[in-house]
Amino acid sequence: MGILSVLTIFFTVVHSPVVVAHIIKRARKRAPTHTNALQLLEPSSELRILLCLHGLDNVPAFINFMEISRGTPNPNLGILVYVAEIIELTDQIAATLESGEGVHTTGIKDKEVIEMREQVTSFFEAYVQNNNNNNNVVDDDDDGGGGGGGGGCITLKRAVAVSTITNMAQNISVLAEDLMIALIVLPFHRNQRQDGKLDAGNMGFRYVNRKLLKSAPCSVGILVNRGLGSMEKISASAWVKVAVIFIGGRDDREALAYVGRVAWHPGVKVTVIRLLVDTSAESSRLAAYRVSLPEQEEEMGLDDECFAQFYEKYIVGGRISYTEKHLANASETFSTLRSFEGQYSLVIVGREGGVNSILTKGMNDWQQCPELGPIGDVLSGPDFSTSVSVLIIQQHKLRGELDGLDEDFSIM
Repeated sequence: MGILSVLTIFFTVVHSPVVVAHIIKRARKRAPTHTNALQLLEPSSELRILLCLHGLDNVPAFINFMEISRGTPNPNLGILVYVAEIIELTDQIAATLESGEGVHTTGIKDKEVIEMREQVTSFFEAYVQNNNNNNNVVDDDDDGGGGGGGGGCITLKRAVAVSTITNMAQNISVLAEDLMIALIVLPFHRNQRQDGKLDAGNMGFRYVNRKLLKSAPCSVGILVNRGLGSMEKISASAWVKVAVIFIGGRDDREALAYVGRVAWHPGVKVTVIRLLVDTSAESSRLAAYRVSLPEQEEEMGLDDECFAQFYEKYIVGGRISYTEKHLANASETFSTLRSFEGQYSLVIVGREGGVNSILTKGMNDWQQCPELGPIGDVLSGPDFSTSVSVLIIQQHKLRGELDGLDEDFSIM
């Protein structure tokens, strides 16, 4: 028995590292190494967007969002937009499906769903017709994949996602990955009432939004619509004022990357507002929050590099306006956000603003919707303007980065 025990321990010690190494290797293979972040897209590449609608209420805002996202007038560039209804699978709908629960299902016979889809299609077709004179939009009512158009052109395609709330996020992720989407745009789970306030919302859709932020194969945007859908036709003679707030971090850099496309629209006037720490007002208490970790210092270096390139490309030439504010704490940040009242129709922010920034420190303590991030939550809150829409963007995390596992990990 003693010899058997020794042999058992020996082979366990010898073979365990091999088994662990094999597990790690397979885990890395299951995590693709590509990224679908807007910031890393080639300027000449086609932007693929998936717009997820809950119903007809989302249509006007998403049409205007699609319009301002057209990007550069370069005839070789364009965007491909998939418009998909997000339909909760109920017993009634399940009974009308001709085949399975898949996200590409076209065999829906439920009368209400069919009528809703027809109305959504008619709205987008009207948008196509209104823009055909300028050759800006190409209509392609197809649930399959396909290429995009050229020159400031929008290629429209249709899709539908039918699933239970529990599986909805996973199905949207599969659809986005199959279609090589770079940005998923979701409606906020709360809608604006007639009095301007937001209603209680649909908690099922909130669950879907929060789960997608964790699992999406690309960048994600949540659109809080408070007036964007009620705007008149956006044109060069009817400017839409858009602001983007930059504190720092990968999400704020992603917001800059998106705004770089928006700025080319002749009917959009963009202002970049950079919030910086006022070092002259820094106290010993604030000094405790100064960045010290190497990875955080590297992140700040990426912020400066990204912003310098953006400044040179868009701000120096006058295409985008720029202002910066030096603030001491989160209270001053809140006051600055309140000053936006009546100045902008749309404010674009990154979900996580800054790296351990004192400018947002403490805001998490009173957050109502953490999925919007500290700045997005304030801008969307009941104490803020009821006429400012907000787009919160989260950059896609580089896939292949497994929690607790990096390239330096080795088997002893």
